[in-house]
Amino acid sequence: MTSFKIGSRSIGAGSPPFIIAEMSGNHNQSLDVALQIVEAAAKAGAHALKLQTYTADTMTLDLEHGEFFIKDPASLWAGSSLYALYEKAHTPWQWHAPIFARARELGMLAFSTPFDESAVDFLESLDVPAYKIASFENTDLPLIRRVAATGKPLIISTGMASIAELDESVRAAREAGCKDLVLLKCTSTYPASPENSNILTIPHLRELFGCEVGLSDHSMGVGVSVAAVALGATVVEKHFTLDRAAGGVDASFSLEPAELHSLVVETERAWQALGQVRYGATEAERQSVLYRRSLYVTRDMAAGEVFSSDNVRAIRPGLGLAPKHIDAVLGRCARQALKRGTALDWAFVE
Repeated sequence: MTSFKIGSRSIGAGSPPFIIAEMSGNHNQSLDVALQIVEAAAKAGAHALKLQTYTADTMTLDLEHGEFFIKDPASLWAGSSLYALYEKAHTPWQWHAPIFARARELGMLAFSTPFDESAVDFLESLDVPAYKIASFENTDLPLIRRVAATGKPLIISTGMASIAELDESVRAAREAGCKDLVLLKCTSTYPASPENSNILTIPHLRELFGCEVGLSDHSMGVGVSVAAVALGATVVEKHFTLDRAAGGVDASFSLEPAELHSLVVETERAWQALGQVRYGATEAERQSVLYRRSLYVTRDMAAGEVFSSDNVRAIRPGLGLAPKHIDAVLGRCARQALKRGTALDWAFVE
């Protein structure tokens, strides 16, 4: 598996994890707030800013009954119709250009999740560097084919999808021209609990589909994301807001600026810690070897005196014989007089 680039950022095991800040509808229909979110994400160290490109009409029908109305009392959006929710959450298309421009000015990549083919056409006009397919669209093969046909890197969230469904999606993407693919483990509950995150799936996805893998993380905090990097995630996506208390359709499970900065720092530390399979002292540990235990003379000894537990012990530091030699030393005689604190050497043993 070879790494690839999204814009100037390398995606793969040889590079720090790629951190995506998802704005979603946390702008609360204010372009000023949206631009503040961009600036805060850049300051926190995110590598990319992501939007969602749709309108209420491209998502659903303007109906308020039956399956078009959210009745589940456990849902964050209970009591709303789907149409009203998407009307509230969408990012106006005329905002995309200034949001993307501000992100680029601040050194971040910017791209989006299209929800229909008209959104792909629009995003192509803005020359986005990559695309993301949301979990709820990961079985929409015509949309996946349309995005893949752009030839740009494609990230697909895998929430709710079976292996068979993912196989269809991956095949569709590759057959349509996608060469650079990332599958994100995702739990499509809001928020997601750690015990339902099942991030051991991440290395299995890599093995099954031979592509880069990552996490679209709806859990609270950064712990699940850090653990995902330890399991091989090379991309991490998190929803982001300026202030959860300010509200917003996704604010309750979004990171705030200090938390996003922590995510960037801690996931990179986790990546750095992976290293390689290695035993023995590293270069950085060589000085520490001095402080291992070793055999030392613990009281003054005369030449010919017998070594015993009264005059030889395994103590720190480590300049003497290794403790494993204690049985070979006890009962033998000293070749010469030895001072207390002498590191024992075979040259001193008869």
